[in-house]
Amino acid sequence: MLDLQLLQKLCMANGISGDEAAVRELIIETVKPYADEIKTDALGNLLVHKKGKNRPKSRLMLSAHMDEVGLMVTDITSDGYLKFDEVGGIDRRVIICKNVVVNNNVNGVVGIKPIHLTKGDEGSAIPDYSDLYIDIGAKNAEDAARVVSIGDSICFDAEFTQTDTMIQCKAIDDRFGCLVLIEMIKSDLDYDMDFAFVVQEEVGLRGSVTAAYTIAPDYALVVETTTAADIPEIDAQKQVCNLGKGAVISVMDRRTIYDKEMVALAMDTASQTGVQAQYKRAVAGGNDAGAIHQSRGGVRTLTISLACRYLHAPSCVASKSDCESILQLVQAIAPIIAGGRLNHDHLC
Repeated sequence: MLDLQLLQKLCMANGISGDEAAVRELIIETVKPYADEIKTDALGNLLVHKKGKNRPKSRLMLSAHMDEVGLMVTDITSDGYLKFDEVGGIDRRVIICKNVVVNNNVNGVVGIKPIHLTKGDEGSAIPDYSDLYIDIGAKNAEDAARVVSIGDSICFDAEFTQTDTMIQCKAIDDRFGCLVLIEMIKSDLDYDMDFAFVVQEEVGLRGSVTAAYTIAPDYALVVETTTAADIPEIDAQKQVCNLGKGAVISVMDRRTIYDKEMVALAMDTASQTGVQAQYKRAVAGGNDAGAIHQSRGGVRTLTISLACRYLHAPSCVASKSDCESILQLVQAIAPIIAGGRLNHDHLC
């Protein structure tokens, strides 16, 4: 069973791209009793090695990114309002009038010109970032500068909530992936494995470049989240994936054509073990696999994703059963890969 209390801690920790320290420290604190080697590289990636019962036939790296999308302070107006820009890809429609936290300790709200003062199509148009601001209740620039500086991180202020079947919070992308790696580290492994909790995925897959180069794996398993569009008025063939239908297996996205044997391994193992799995039904997006599979002489790579509605927003929604399916699938295929059985009858 997944530790949902730990997932809540991971999601509630603030860590936009380039400012992942709080997330990294939480992970270190959690895995320290179980890991054989822990190190942080110059970029901020957390690299963990865990010994298993046997030496691996193939070196396997499991990867998840620690960073979340967010905002960054770019200026302070004379009236004490904060100007900002995005860090990672965010739909501007989802941030208007949302609560945010600046520098982990200053509360604010994203403001916009009142509707009754707009002209023409201005009221219905999606505003540019230059038309938005963050109100932290400061009297003027000097008052704001006492608690905020240019370059400070801004995160969504969201609560972790759950029903019997669903979870909702910010940063499920990709703190869920981090949770799966943590659960693997805490378990008894059949083979030695390497785990990379990487930085700056949301701004260009940067941390995974150095992590893959350092670890030099033969195979990589990326645990991610991906956009689900199983919502009203979207045709079934355009929904990409569906909540409640299990682990999402990518065949191709904008950065990677996935290893066909590894894709087959995932789907066959899911069928054999009774774990729910589904294909990602769109060639869209990308993740750290895009950088990892091109590292050094090439790395055979697979991504297993969690279907998530409202990705890169304050209120991501995912299915608990999908979370369990992904953990079970990763637990099943990781020893097959590390044991060097991928090129043989992996279902024996």
